[in-house]
Amino acid sequence: QVQLVESGGGLVQAGGSLRLSCTASGITGRINVIGWYRQASGEQRDMVAVISSGDSTNYADSVKGRFTISRDNAKNTVSLQMNNLKPEDTAVYYCYCLTQPSWGGTYRYWGQGTQVTVSA
Repeated sequence: QVQLVESGGGLVQAGGSLRLSCTASGITGRINVIGWYRQASGEQRDMVAVISSGDSTNYADSVKGRFTISRDNAKNTVSLQMNNLKPEDTAVYYCYCLTQPSWGGTYRYWGQGTQVTVSA
């Protein structure tokens, strides 16, 4: 059974920092892409940052220069260092991964989400 377990969310004042972590278990084969999406109340879920197995990264424009994503392929973990947080970063953050096993197909998995709240 595939599980993505997030940790590190919480309440922080504007300008502060948080670090999110996610560990994937039960994955067969290599994780091609892993990263973070977020969903604010009443909004759609949007990509925040993702990283490929080759360490290529992609960030939402709104977080560039403030957030840094990293991964440990051996441990199937991904982290998101969030600095200079703003109230508009408030959302539920979801860990996400995409795998393409050797036998074919594309599989996407989501974590349960962790709340990040930034007060003004």
